[in-house]
Amino acid sequence: MLETLGTLIYAPWIYVLIALSVLLDVFLPLLPSGVLVIAAATAAAGTTAADMTGLAAPPHPSAHLPEMFFLVLCAATASLLGDLAAYQLARHGGARFENVIARSRRLTTAQQRLGQALIRGGGPLMVLARFAPAGRSVISLAAGATQRRAKHFVPWSAIAGLTWAGYSVCLGYFGGQLFGVNWGSTAISVAALFTVGSLAAYLLHRRPSAARA
Repeated sequence: MLETLGTLIYAPWIYVLIALSVLLDVFLPLLPSGVLVIAAATAAAGTTAADMTGLAAPPHPSAHLPEMFFLVLCAATASLLGDLAAYQLARHGGARFENVIARSRRLTTAQQRLGQALIRGGGPLMVLARFAPAGRSVISLAAGATQRRAKHFVPWSAIAGLTWAGYSVCLGYFGGQLFGVNWGSTAISVAALFTVGSLAAYLLHRRPSAARA
């Protein structure tokens, strides 16, 4: 199946599928966008354009660079567009989103922490939050609901999306190169992504305590 996905990486619609998944998971964090990006990169690691014609071709270090570049570009662009959509919705429907957030103690606490960080110019926090579970959703909605300026939000959102996309694609690609193109290597890469996400969540929760100390 991964071999089939590797061949499909040359089809334009696979990038559309990845883009939609990444774009929408800001509203539906349960969507496996990171898993999809990693699986596509893993599959591409063992596939070349020659596989589509059945002709043998010698491996080349840069054989997969175009596919990796477009995967990163596709995922990063979709990440930024999704963040902007959530930001604008929360910005123009501030009262409604404030009411939704107020119903959840966890979201209220997260909003306060992120708001304080943004006030202090904590742009790097957005990059860290991009890796944490639902962190992207919370920070985009919080930035919009608290009327943060776009010039303070957009550049860091772009950097966060590019960092996340590059890391995910590299995990999948090098995992496929090291462990072979199979679901085992994909699982290892996904586990590495989740580990970084757990570390990011821990650091986000620790920051306010450290600041008070």
